[in-house]
Amino acid sequence: MAVRDRVGEYRKRMREHGFRPIQIWVPDVRSHGFDAEAHRQAAAVAAAGQHSDDQEFIEAVAASWDDE
Repeated sequence: MAVRDRVGEYRKRMREHGFRPIQIWVPDVRSHGFDAEAHRQAAAVAAAGQHSDDQEFIEAVAASWDDE
């Protein structure tokens, strides 16, 4: 069986189980500057707890998983 046929059958089975394919783009960890940007963002997240009440806001407006 050709790869195209196997992939088609796999996708058909997954759809029958209620799934659908999606495509996502993620940062390339091998790219130039990734380390510096990741460090910058991590430092911003670490400092955010000291400077704002964002997490309290998120928790206040977030729906509980138990409500579903």
